[in-house]
Amino acid sequence: MSPVELRAPARFLRSELGMVFGRRRNAVLLSVLGLVPVLICVSVRASGRSGRGSTIFGGITENGLFAALAALLVAGPLFLPLVVAVVAGDAVAGEAHSGTLRYLLSVPVGRTRLLAVKFAAAAAWCVACVAVVAVLGVLAGLVLFPSGELTLLSGRAVSYTDGLGRLALVSAYVAASLLMVAALGLFVSTMTEVPIAAIAATLTLTIASQVADAVPQLAVIQGWLPTHRWLRWVDLLRDPVATDGMAAGLLVTLGYVALFVSLAWARFGGKDVTS
Repeated sequence: MSPVELRAPARFLRSELGMVFGRRRNAVLLSVLGLVPVLICVSVRASGRSGRGSTIFGGITENGLFAALAALLVAGPLFLPLVVAVVAGDAVAGEAHSGTLRYLLSVPVGRTRLLAVKFAAAAAWCVACVAVVAVLGVLAGLVLFPSGELTLLSGRAVSYTDGLGRLALVSAYVAASLLMVAALGLFVSTMTEVPIAAIAATLTLTIASQVADAVPQLAVIQGWLPTHRWLRWVDLLRDPVATDGMAAGLLVTLGYVALFVSLAWARFGGKDVTS
């Protein structure tokens, strides 16, 4: 592929990223996500209660790094999937709704390239959302709480630098888990020209997976649910670190991403674009 041919997809991706991160709606969503760790820190500080390091919330008063971890714990089940669903569900349906999809395909961009760029932008959005929560959690924790050694859930104390490294791994795992929501949203987005419907369907299916995971009678299928191991990142806060659960979670996530992206490609490849 020539340099000119390589620059065209890069320009398209930059344009898509600019559109995703430049929308006022998305900027507001990122701001709201950033408030989660700040509100947690302020609430814990205002309560004046001394916590215990045996729990994530209890460890906040002992080390502010736990504020970022607590924020990811709170935002993980609903808030993060919601903001990812907003972008992924709007990816193709939004273009169809506004009448720009037909124009994009006539440039020509190509349907496969279009889906690849849309998914890449959604993946970047996943990383950005998790980064906002983690970084603001660290900053708020530094301002309001101690920042010395970090006592893990297993009782062992590690350095603050080691704690930051574990937080980075936690953030990477959470962002990787959210790729399933991005892929699901992309698939649903190819099936409708109504962005709100795609967003609602994506979030509903994600929540349905979490509800099914909470029903004991469905234990036989819970290991295959995409959200079953979303919180296994807590294993990174123990010593020794147990990686089996996270490895299985990443494999299941990868399987669902491949499935939904393939379905999106099959659906969009044969779709009659009239708007």
